[in-house]
Amino acid sequence: MWWERSRFLLNAVQDILQSAFPPDLPSVRHVVINSMMQRELAARRGLTSTMIYNVIDFDAPRTEVDEFNNDFRESLGFSADDILILQPTRVVSRKGIEQALYLVKQLDLPNAKLLVSHSARRPRAPAIRTGCSIPPARRDVEIHLLANRLHDTRKFDDDGRKLYTLWDVYPHADLITYPSLYEGFGNAFLEAVYFRKPLLVNRYSVYIVDIEPKGFETVAIDGFLTREAVDRVRALLLDAEAREAMTDRNFEIARRFFSFAMLEQRLTGLLQSFFGASPEVARGSECLPREAKTRGSAPGGSRRSRSPVRRRPPD
Repeated sequence: MWWERSRFLLNAVQDILQSAFPPDLPSVRHVVINSMMQRELAARRGLTSTMIYNVIDFDAPRTEVDEFNNDFRESLGFSADDILILQPTRVVSRKGIEQALYLVKQLDLPNAKLLVSHSARRPRAPAIRTGCSIPPARRDVEIHLLANRLHDTRKFDDDGRKLYTLWDVYPHADLITYPSLYEGFGNAFLEAVYFRKPLLVNRYSVYIVDIEPKGFETVAIDGFLTREAVDRVRALLLDAEAREAMTDRNFEIARRFFSFAMLEQRLTGLLQSFFGASPEVARGSECLPREAKTRGSAPGGSRRSRSPVRRRPPD
């Protein structure tokens, strides 16, 4: 929504935005991805909406270590013993990368490496600059930026180097950090759960309202890293059985609430609001018993007489 971005709040068409955006039209159905947005839309514009969370196909086989990506660690200079901590986001201020840096420093494990998947900035997005926004105590943590080795599809660059996808990186990661201050929902959260990886997550507002109540087990922080969170991350990294139990539970929860099956149900309802029941549903009435179709007819085929007085509905 336009009011969610501060750069749109000061403008020359405020009256038009407030009265017409989003539009209230019979040919339009509104869809939101979190319940906070749903309530805001109702409060600001008086509009009803359907909530459809972000989803992943949890029934599809996920990318594993295979012939193409099995050399990922070696290709980027990591050893088999290195602990790879992945932050699958851009380096912008609202992604809270300072907490990931602080985590790696406080873990005090010589083989812990922080990987950041995407480039530092995009147009009009504020970036964190090394040596500027990062506190001095955390500047000695090396950040491995993967942007120049990632692509939307697997391929080779002009120098013959492999370009991996983000989903090639997940199987090699030992922990996912997601310390965002604000998110519309949380695609990276779902991806980490899909790949059965343990998560450190900041309890941003949408997470608190729409994700956490589902029962996910994570290492959660409230705006800043604590000693307890660091100790729990260290314990998870050293305990494969605890990691497996946590990630298996999270996967099953996500498959119930954030799968394609849920998406299909919600989209079916929206489409039926435009086009009515599908032909398959309509043809279902042909399977009704004969007596159900002729309900209201008197024996012998004659029509029952109806009283001219309408009955008052019960109070």
